[in-house]
Amino acid sequence: MARVASLSMKAASSSSKKTMFIHWFRHGDLRLHDNPALTHTIDLAKNQSNNNAEEEGIVPMFCFDPRVFGNSATSEFGSLKCGSRRAQFVIDSVADLRKSLEEKGSGLLVAYGKPEDVFESMFEGMEEKVIPKIVCQEEVASEEKKVNKKVKSVLKRLEQNSAMDYVWGSTMYDPDSLPFQDGLYGMPDTFTPFRNKVEKKCTIGHPLPSPSKSQLAMSGTLKSKLPDTKSCSLTYLPTLSELGYTPEQIKEAEYDSRSVMAFKGGESAALARVKDYIWDKDLLKTYFDTRNGMLGADYSTKFSPWLAHGCVSPRYVATQCQKYEKERVQNKSTYWVVFELLWRDFFKFFAVKHGNAIFFLDGTLGKKAHGEHPNSRRWSLDKRHLQAWKEGKTGYPLVDANMRELAASGFMSNRGRQNVCSFLSIDMKTDWRYGADHFEQELLDYDIYSNWGNWCAGAGMTGGRLNRFNIVKQSKDYDQNGDYVKCWCPELKDVPIEFVHEPWKMSKEQQIEYECVLGVDYPNPVVPPSKPTYRSNDGGGRGGGKGKGGRGQNKRGGGGGRGGGNKDNKNRIKSQRKDMKSLKEGTYRFG
Repeated sequence: MARVASLSMKAASSSSKKTMFIHWFRHGDLRLHDNPALTHTIDLAKNQSNNNAEEEGIVPMFCFDPRVFGNSATSEFGSLKCGSRRAQFVIDSVADLRKSLEEKGSGLLVAYGKPEDVFESMFEGMEEKVIPKIVCQEEVASEEKKVNKKVKSVLKRLEQNSAMDYVWGSTMYDPDSLPFQDGLYGMPDTFTPFRNKVEKKCTIGHPLPSPSKSQLAMSGTLKSKLPDTKSCSLTYLPTLSELGYTPEQIKEAEYDSRSVMAFKGGESAALARVKDYIWDKDLLKTYFDTRNGMLGADYSTKFSPWLAHGCVSPRYVATQCQKYEKERVQNKSTYWVVFELLWRDFFKFFAVKHGNAIFFLDGTLGKKAHGEHPNSRRWSLDKRHLQAWKEGKTGYPLVDANMRELAASGFMSNRGRQNVCSFLSIDMKTDWRYGADHFEQELLDYDIYSNWGNWCAGAGMTGGRLNRFNIVKQSKDYDQNGDYVKCWCPELKDVPIEFVHEPWKMSKEQQIEYECVLGVDYPNPVVPPSKPTYRSNDGGGRGGGKGKGGRGQNKRGGGGGRGGGNKDNKNRIKSQRKDMKSLKEGTYRFG
């Protein structure tokens, strides 16, 4: 049963006004399948007794909010709230959603404007006044909640009998089923105890089917009541330029051939990728072995951009894994994809529990971060160093390659995310929020909760173990032959393997010989290289290829699970294949 929070402005009274049911699609539920909020909207219309709402249908709607999109939408740290590449992914997702709705006799009302202004203009402009009832997926971050509050205020002013329902729908597990005292607010602040208890005590709900044509069909009468303006209609779809991006930013959104793959937004592309990875290419059985890769489309699932935008449901992915286990093979790899999805759940639940603390410099540690806790430290902000990190010019090839990949493609492997987070927040001692903020601008798979929760944890500000990643060792372990860094840092293309991850060790003569003069062709290190210590994290981090930032809970590496083969990653050395044995396989159940 869907978790529903209802905000009715006043008890319904006998009224001659008809009720208009709006399903307000947000950034995290751009799909028809397994969409609890959409199902709830349909059920409300069906059960409405005072008019023919069921016959007329519901109004699906999406708003491009200028506070999120465009060159003027910036954060307090100076980054764009949404870069042009992700904006194009959203445009494509909305276009695909509209096409799917139209095929079922419905449509998608798309608008450019602040949602509260769009709804106000829409309802005030109707000749025949209605009672608005809006349903949307529940989000828990402060900015999204502020928008909800403003929409609610508009509805209350326009019509006292209006209502707004929020429906939970972006996690595998229902928050109300969590097996902790005080429920979600009693959950552990570290992943492993959370995982152990949830996997033992909870079940994953079965995904809901896509609504039928009879459930979604919108009557011509209802369509005629809707706005039809240049920025709000059943046919309007903005371009990047219309959203306020500059020509330079629009060019940046173009596909780079070095990217791991071409990501196309939308439910159709999402379901196609799930089918391609799990069934057509039969890659699920070796996921655990290959997930630490950094080059190519298939070292990991690459589901994350579609999961982040709700183009595919995590419960749907989990059911496909279970089906694969029944029909083909069950092993550690088939479980590990579901394990990754549990990380997503953890960080959204963590955000509910701790609220805005995940956005603060001291994180959930608060005052303890000022000397009382072992992870305490003094933060700095050298803007030259920060810019070098953003541009991939730190002088550390693994960091630089990952940051350049992010800038050119909007994607970065989980291994890369953990390393660049550790480097910025620990080696450079830079205010970690600037890193999280930059990721918010650049990532195709940006998810509020995973991104900020991971950065906060990677910086040590959630109180867990502080994992400093040894960048050089990580480079040699996961890019043994230097293929990845040479792909993204062509200055290093002629540098031999023994120097490619430590170019500062080349003599002046060698730099000239290999056409990579430090300070000229490739940067000198922005911070002095440090010698390895036993306290550094040589292979740690949470297990998987879809998350963000530095999770750092367990050791991870390569190797094989039972029954799944052992497809070696040519860049993974023997010590990393050994590390994987410390990652214990768990379980999951559907209820």
